[in-house]
Amino acid sequence: MTSATTGTRPAITLTIAGSEATGGAGAQADLKTFQELGTYGIVALTCIVSFDPKDNWNHRFVPVAPQVIADQLEAAQTCYAADLKTVKLGMMGSPATINTVAAALKNQEWDNVVLDPVLICKGQEPGHALDTDEALKANLLPLATFVTPNHFEAESLSGMSINNVEDLTEAARKIHALSGAAVLAKGGVRLAGTEAVDVFYDGETLEILSAPKVGEVAVSGAGCSLAAAITAELAKGESPLQAARNAKVFVTEGIKNRVASAAPFDALWQGGTR
Repeated sequence: MTSATTGTRPAITLTIAGSEATGGAGAQADLKTFQELGTYGIVALTCIVSFDPKDNWNHRFVPVAPQVIADQLEAAQTCYAADLKTVKLGMMGSPATINTVAAALKNQEWDNVVLDPVLICKGQEPGHALDTDEALKANLLPLATFVTPNHFEAESLSGMSINNVEDLTEAARKIHALSGAAVLAKGGVRLAGTEAVDVFYDGETLEILSAPKVGEVAVSGAGCSLAAAITAELAKGESPLQAARNAKVFVTEGIKNRVASAAPFDALWQGGTR
């Protein structure tokens, strides 16, 4: 991986995402990933998500007011106006949030806009979730330079069912055609076989990234951390393909060194590569 610094300053990486109180995902995972990979991480919170132990660990979802989101982004973008060129977009949660974030992004030029297209939060009403999905596709996807959909999100964005690597490859091509962005479509543990397979496609280069599965159950924070690792690597000057390769290694090691808890899921540890 390349040096984290530009001159004597670390690369600046902004995440616009939700807080997840157990620390496994969301802004907490993003900031830990940025720190591990040597960039200076900053955050604008879009929502507060907390799992409910009394309700099968489903999400409790509380949105941050759009003006508060706008204020956070105004502060961050003004403070680091000369250096802030890379942003990761995570959990949005509502059309109002998406519109606020899109407006802020358009206030400046970006080298890298990494969209982790989080389409579903279990704490949302189905109709509201659908409205949010449509707003994300209309207002954030066109701004992205790199998109990291998981299996479900890749099906939603591509409009096709994904059952194998060939399907995942076709979905990556379709999402690139839709967005113009580089795509890392994640199969992870969702596809059959012994390998966790992701597909990279940027319109010219197609590469299948594969690593042996570590268990058969998804680990909290894997998707967030993968997108955040790509964000950090891009900010440090890596190409999109090399950023994806490096992020895959980072997340695989984090899954191997997962953190168990009283919750019915484990969390990725961003320090797993140490």
